[in-house]
Amino acid sequence: MISEIFNIQFMHPSAYYIIGGLLIPLFKGRIRQGYMLLLSLLAFFAVVNMPHGIYGVYEFLSWELTFGNVDKLSKVFAYIFTIMGVIGVIYSFHVKNDGEHLSSFYYIGGSLGVTLAGDFLTLFFFWEIMAFSSVFLVWYRKTPSSIDSGFRYLLWHVTGGLILFSGIMIHYSVSGDLSIQYLPFHGWWPTDIQSLATFLILIGFIVNAAVPPFGAWLPDAYPAATVTGAVFMSAFTTKTAVYALIRVCAGSEILIILGVVMAIYGVVYAVLENDARRLLAYHIISQVGYMVAGTGLGTQMAINGVVAHAFCHILYKSLLFMGTGSVLYVTGTAKLSELGGLYKTMPRTMIYTIIGGLAISAFPLFSGFVSKSMTVAAFGEEHIMWAFIGLMLASAGTFLHTGLKVPYFIWFGKDRGIKAHEPPWNMELAMIIGSIFCIGLGIFYKPLYALLPYPVHFEPYTAYHTWETLQILLFTQLGFFLLLKKLWCEDTISMDTDWFPRKGAKAFMWFVNKPLASFEYNFIGEVYEFIIQKPILRMAKWFKWVDTNVVNRSFNELANLTLLWSRILQTIQSGQIQHYAMIMVAGVLTLIVIVIILP
Repeated sequence: MISEIFNIQFMHPSAYYIIGGLLIPLFKGRIRQGYMLLLSLLAFFAVVNMPHGIYGVYEFLSWELTFGNVDKLSKVFAYIFTIMGVIGVIYSFHVKNDGEHLSSFYYIGGSLGVTLAGDFLTLFFFWEIMAFSSVFLVWYRKTPSSIDSGFRYLLWHVTGGLILFSGIMIHYSVSGDLSIQYLPFHGWWPTDIQSLATFLILIGFIVNAAVPPFGAWLPDAYPAATVTGAVFMSAFTTKTAVYALIRVCAGSEILIILGVVMAIYGVVYAVLENDARRLLAYHIISQVGYMVAGTGLGTQMAINGVVAHAFCHILYKSLLFMGTGSVLYVTGTAKLSELGGLYKTMPRTMIYTIIGGLAISAFPLFSGFVSKSMTVAAFGEEHIMWAFIGLMLASAGTFLHTGLKVPYFIWFGKDRGIKAHEPPWNMELAMIIGSIFCIGLGIFYKPLYALLPYPVHFEPYTAYHTWETLQILLFTQLGFFLLLKKLWCEDTISMDTDWFPRKGAKAFMWFVNKPLASFEYNFIGEVYEFIIQKPILRMAKWFKWVDTNVVNRSFNELANLTLLWSRILQTIQSGQIQHYAMIMVAGVLTLIVIVIILP
């Protein structure tokens, strides 16, 4: 089967993670580190060497499964996923838990499988691998909150997966074709069976994209994950969803509205957060909002902007999670109200985190500037000014909280006297690589533009655009310092749409434990006792009487008869030869008589 799926022209990069990852528990120490890095590099070079085309076609029952659909769109996502795989593996060198390494490897492999899938069934298969492997990155934190968050995370994704699968099956029943097709959704509600299928597929995708009101799982699970787990999770789930939306639902107008709402929504909720990783999680929602909105616009420039922004976002967001994760690893906390003055003891980590903050804020000469601006400019070209203004406001909010608030309260705020130090060498090396990408792509952006699906006719560093961006960022910085006391961090509890499943779960459990259990005990139980239990008990008593008085007594009488015959035969065995001779003579005479009487 493997030889049929992966022919000599095409080696699926996920094979290195999914199959090669199985051997990780066999190695320890430096050998394991080298082995994991080797697998990640091999996966990257497999992507480099992938020619465009259709590969890995396998017949399963009556379906044709395609494991390798390679074009410019799938290849650029495969590039960034494998690059992030290398960075993430280096960052996790110090982790001793084999299960955590296996989970991250399967997670990356599942993402690559989704990216290269040529049919919906293959996509769904790898989609579920992502969900079930990533939840362990939350559970391996091994705290009560992480266990609870993991179950909620899994519930969200299983539900989204079922909705996606339902849409796929309805689409197959209508079209008879499982190949991934362009299925834009128009309007707000399905009007026929095919639009219902498209609508369900769209819902399945936007659950993983963390589009409100289906995105509460992200700020719930990511801060609860392990230090390294959160780095991986920040990179893959939402971006594979963005890829799937581009591939299937580009041009769906509903995504423009959802995306702009996302972009502002994430920024607003970040205001309320004290936990640095939870704040960054809300900013993932905000940044993915740009991608969702651009996908909804669906023009070539918008799609290019979405892909470029997804590429850059993975790098700078993972860098931010690596920086805050390093702080958590060293100090034991990621709460802004408990941190401060760490620039003295962790100066290099401070620099890496600030680079990530400037990149996500689309500061000139950083990666976010050359990617986010393309998406925003696409709305300006189409004269959709409300979306243009909404995305610009979200950009200012991003700089306010991720570019200013997080660095200030971690590194320059009130010194809490925390004893800290730089993280292990591997964590720092990963942050160095991420920082180089964040700066390098901001300056040397043309290689990135060359990877995009469509020809690029966009110059980010125009005088107007640069000055416009700097004005927004500088006035945001001024507002931050003027309103610093209002932005002071406190321990708060903010609950968004997660309120509904949390309260809904409590209401469901009350219903199960109270009225439903009472009904079952008082009515169903009595009916069951009268109709089933009592007749069964009566039959059991009758069978017991039969067993005691008939079966047992019969066997006892048979045993007594056998004992009697044994005693009679025992008397014959006297040991006297003359007795045996008499018996033989009597037997012969008896035989003669029988022969004479019975002719």
